[in-house]
Amino acid sequence: MWPFLRAFKSSNPDSFISSFVSRFGRTGMYKTLMFGSPSIIVTTPEACRRVLSDDEAFKPGWPTSTMQLIGKKSFIGISYEEHKWLRKLTAAPVNGHEALSMYINYIEENVISALEKWASMGQIEFLTQLRKLTFRIIMYIFLSSESEQVMDALEKEYTTLNYGVRAMAINLPGFAYHKALKARKKLVAIFQSIVDDRRERIEKRGPGEKKDMMDILLEVEDESGRKLNDEEIIDVLVMYLNAGHESSGHITMWATHFLQKHPEIFRKAKVAKSSHFFNIFQSSLWKCSLFLKSYVFEIQKQAEQEAIVKNRPSDQKGVTLREIRQMDYLSKVIDETLRVVTFSFVVFREAKEDIAISGYTIPKGWKVLVWFRSVHLDPEIYNDPMEFNPSRWDGFTPKAGTFLPFGGGSRLCPANDLAKLEISIFLHYFLLDYELERENPACPLMYLPHCRPKDNCLGRIKRVLSTTSA
Repeated sequence: MWPFLRAFKSSNPDSFISSFVSRFGRTGMYKTLMFGSPSIIVTTPEACRRVLSDDEAFKPGWPTSTMQLIGKKSFIGISYEEHKWLRKLTAAPVNGHEALSMYINYIEENVISALEKWASMGQIEFLTQLRKLTFRIIMYIFLSSESEQVMDALEKEYTTLNYGVRAMAINLPGFAYHKALKARKKLVAIFQSIVDDRRERIEKRGPGEKKDMMDILLEVEDESGRKLNDEEIIDVLVMYLNAGHESSGHITMWATHFLQKHPEIFRKAKVAKSSHFFNIFQSSLWKCSLFLKSYVFEIQKQAEQEAIVKNRPSDQKGVTLREIRQMDYLSKVIDETLRVVTFSFVVFREAKEDIAISGYTIPKGWKVLVWFRSVHLDPEIYNDPMEFNPSRWDGFTPKAGTFLPFGGGSRLCPANDLAKLEISIFLHYFLLDYELERENPACPLMYLPHCRPKDNCLGRIKRVLSTTSA
């Protein structure tokens, strides 16, 4: 644990895995002791895929300290059978064409309102504001609406909770884990009051009223007629609301940062919008130099969004799911951000029996740490992996196990489509009419609990004159 924490609190988190490679070679499997348990770290696509997809051999193996924070009855703690039932129940309202179409207008209205507000606020912590925005969205999906006071209180406690997830499980005042446990208690108390209030409202609700995720959790029964108890409902809420805003908030911040990395080129490129000029320019000069590559990148990223707006019927208001699915280049930007950042760098499994993988035997009961970060930054899989290059996805379909931003197997993140929808809508409006001016572009990074600038991306959102706003 100490080498892990030391590496991830430095400027080079990958030195942790590099130390294993330098001692034992590129075996892809390393024995260690992590989070109080004998563990195997797997770093190859084949091994990662096997561990994630083989439910007969592996079960969730999250540290006890993590389960105490997120909830023993949440997805990370329940059995395969319970997970399968509960996932099916909760994934339907946040995935698929019909479900996502229901949320587009709400997300769009909040994105437009947030950008306008931030542009008038002067200096802001961009990441903090994004997390509040994505939290508002996931709260709407699960609870329809809550007061600003409740949302602010919940989001504040989640921030504290997350700092304890990857920390040493030291339950003493002053330590991150101790603070996280206190935050967990406060979250549970808030959610309990919400559950109690909702039960009363359900009894008085008239027929035909719209149901949200909370209503579904309160009313659902399994095949034997058993309903979820309060502990189960609250743990699902704690997990979903946390995962549902943290990842999308952070990835949106990083995608915006990457898109805005070359502001001078961005401003020059804004005048070159002719698709004919763009096609000629791209085909002849794409690989000519780093400058020209960046120049074309700036043209392409905004031209796609402006083309969508220009081709929109005059009577259409707002973006549609069909248009979002036409944002081919933006999709590559998001995928490249997910790869470079690797928001969740590891997940935990446990061997249910002795398992042979890649010539090694993982003993029954040992933890298996699927190290996504090593896969996404492997130079043998992705050329120059530290470079942010959306065009690497042109005509490229990653092999199984080489791209795992949302995990894999039966426990793939159930809200991955919703997250990409939120990010796409935000970037659509940002690229058309705004730019980010960072206060400290060279600000050092923190890697625990998630990769972010230490100043939470302090800067200003500025409205710019574009062809859509002119």
